Amino acid sequence: MENLRVIEGDLLGRDLRFAVLAARFNERVVEGLVRGAVDALRRHGVADKQVEIVRVPGAYDMPMVARRLAQSRRYDAIIALGAVIRGATAHFDYVAGECASGLGRVAAETGVPVAFGVLTTDTADQAMDRAGGKAGNKGADAALAAIELANLLRRLEA
Repeated sequence: MENLRVIEGDLLGRDLRFAVLAARFNERVVEGLVRGAVDALRRHGVADKQVEIVRVPGAYDMPMVARRLAQSRRYDAIIALGAVIRGATAHFDYVAGECASGLGRVAAETGVPVAFGVLTTDTADQAMDRAGGKAGNKGADAALAAIELANLLRRLEA
């Protein structure tokens, strides 16, 4: 294994540009994710001028806007942040499924990484735990994945 060439991304974000795509629905949860993502970007060398926060009404709306952001070619990666919390109806399944598959399609079809930081939880407490509470911050995790993927794709193009 020691003679094999390994290609991977690093976590140095100083020359990368990011769109943070944030849903307003479940805003209290999402704001924790946004704070975590922005903090992680800053800690890895990304200046505020390299980040734009784009707000959408809800998670269902994210794929359409993510596609437009990716097609603009202004960003090295998109960080999608939202929270879909299960309720008493099947609405959760449709919104969560369409959001996840739509964002995946955007990344696959445009070649721009879309880091998935959309929480899909059974309760609001579970969501808060993952937005800076006792389960960490999935917004920060998504930001780190975005940095690494953007750098990996640059290396693959070289």
